[in-house]
Amino acid sequence: MTMPDLIRNRNPRLRIALSLALGLGIAAITAPAEAQDLVYQPINPSFGGNPFNSSHLLGVANAINDKEPDTEGAATDGAGNNINDTFVRQLQSRLLSELSRDITDSIFGENAVESGEVVFGSQRISFFRTLTDVNLTIVDTETGSVSEFSVPLLQIE
Repeated sequence: MTMPDLIRNRNPRLRIALSLALGLGIAAITAPAEAQDLVYQPINPSFGGNPFNSSHLLGVANAINDKEPDTEGAATDGAGNNINDTFVRQLQSRLLSELSRDITDSIFGENAVESGEVVFGSQRISFFRTLTDVNLTIVDTETGSVSEFSVPLLQIE
């Protein structure tokens, strides 16, 4: 027995189900398709999203951030930096800035000297002033590396 004979003679429920499926299939194929424009709406308020999302997104980001502090019990500032480390970095920066200012004044200031040498730590800076430029030599006494610079002087005519 072939399939059409089986449907026609034996199983009326199967015939109804197949007829219904065929009818729905034809209806789905011939029905007009409708669509609308896709519009992207960002979530993050930094990129044009709803500004009321900012506190929620910040809370989620802080919950996800699993960064552990470097030292236990150390005082930190609001950004999580160790206050002692920050103080040492700022102090070093300030001392090096003052040293740099003193060297610049001795080379280019009102009472400029013709030559000189400054030693701090493992660095030795020597300078020699000519009529047209200043020659600087920086030597790292630990590694032996040498850097030489020539800085032209301002010539006013």
